[in-house]
Amino acid sequence: MYLNTIKPAIGSTRVRVRVGRGIGCGMGKTCGRGHKGQKSRSGGFHKVGFEGGQMPIQRRLPKRGFINFNKRLQSSLKLSDLGNINESLINIDILRKYNLISSRAIKIKIYDASVCDKKLNFEGIRVSGNVKKAIESAGGTIL
Repeated sequence: MYLNTIKPAIGSTRVRVRVGRGIGCGMGKTCGRGHKGQKSRSGGFHKVGFEGGQMPIQRRLPKRGFINFNKRLQSSLKLSDLGNINESLINIDILRKYNLISSRAIKIKIYDASVCDKKLNFEGIRVSGNVKKAIESAGGTIL
């Protein structure tokens, strides 16, 4: 194979339409631009969203922002944040009692297993893989 023999796949390229070459080709005279108007003229450009002087729709509509409702239901904690809890079984209600999570949180995940000295028992709380190893090595359980 040589560079001078390489050709594109059949049907992948089209022949360029040459406009303004007479009425027989179907693209003569106005060359597919129609009659009159800004877009029919050379240099006839207007910016995206321009509506001819009318207030554009992106400025007419109110800006309400975006709130991800699912994110409010999730919360995450470090394992080191649970150091001052003196409970035998840790669940969502106890984390709310100690003000470690918001009152709206439904899903909680514990991560960052730096050091786990105490025996911790979790119920209804997700943990990362390293945290699970650290808790089980300290004698705790995850229900």
